[in-house]
Amino acid sequence: QVQLVESGGGLVQPGNSLRLSCTAYTRMFSLDTMGWYRQAPGEQRESVAFITRGGTTNYADSVKGRFTISGDNAKKTAYLQMNSLKPEDTAVYYCYARSGSVDYWGQGTQVTVSS
Repeated sequence: QVQLVESGGGLVQPGNSLRLSCTAYTRMFSLDTMGWYRQAPGEQRESVAFITRGGTTNYADSVKGRFTISGDNAKKTAYLQMNSLKPEDTAVYYCYARSGSVDYWGQGTQVTVSS
């Protein structure tokens, strides 16, 4: 079993930055992948970024060059540094972790980009 605890959301002005954190509480030795999805009102949930246990990263085209995902395997924690935020980044951001074929989800954290 995996419990994911997120932090770092909030309200920021366009052009500013936020950092999200996600810590996995689990007895598993390691997780295969950790990352974030986001869901804006009236929209489908979309993948934002993920990082594998080996350090491979992947980003949605809409955030490339602005967002950076990193991880600490020992702490079972992933970080999402979000720079140059835009109003269209406004959404609930959900952390997820994958072990084998099973996905685990966090409760979500609101990110609002507005002047």
